[in-house]
Amino acid sequence: MEKVNQIIEALGLENKLSLEEIPAIDLYMDQVIQLFENKFTDLKRNEDEKVLTKTMINNYAKGKLLFPIKNKKYSKEHLILISLIYQLKGALSINDIKATLEGVNEKVVIGDYQLDPFYTSYLNLTTKNMENFKEDVQKREKDVNEEIKGMDDPHSEKVLLIASLVHISNLYRRVAEKLVDEIIEEKPVKGHK
Repeated sequence: MEKVNQIIEALGLENKLSLEEIPAIDLYMDQVIQLFENKFTDLKRNEDEKVLTKTMINNYAKGKLLFPIKNKKYSKEHLILISLIYQLKGALSINDIKATLEGVNEKVVIGDYQLDPFYTSYLNLTTKNMENFKEDVQKREKDVNEEIKGMDDPHSEKVLLIASLVHISNLYRRVAEKLVDEIIEEKPVKGHK
C-alpha cells in the first residue's frame, strides 16, 4: 500500500489558516466563507462538501460557540475561533466544542485574553502533529503488513488499515471527550464560588 503516503500528501492536511492570512479588518459573512473555502478546499472529501456555510456560522453564533458578532462583521478573533471550531467539529459534538471554547470566549469578551499567542501555539502543535501522524500511519501500515503476512489479499489489507486508523482515532477522541468533561466539571456553577 505505497499509495498511503500519496494519499496523505494529496489530502492537504497541512493546510491551516495562519495569523498572517487573517485580515486585520473585520469581514462580512460571505468574505469569511470565501476565505475558508479558498484555504481548506483541499480538505473536502468531495466537490459537494462545503467547508463553511452561512447556516454553520449562524449555528455557531446561536449556540454561543463564538462571542457576539458586531454589525454583522467578524473580527480576527472570530476567525481564529471559527478555524478552531472547524478543526474540532471533526471529532467533538457542538456541545463539547462550546464547553471547550466557552472560557476562551468569556476571556476575549472581557479583554483578558489575547488569542494570537494561543493560536500560534495551536498552529505549532499542528505542525508537530503532522510529523507524528505521517510516522504513525507508516507504522500502522507496517503493523498491518505483519499481521496479514502471506495472505496476499490487498482488500483485507486495506480493511485492516482502515479499522486500525479508525480505532486509534476513536482512542484519541475519547481522551479529548474526557478532557472536555473535566472542563465542564471544573466550571463554577453560576451563583456559587
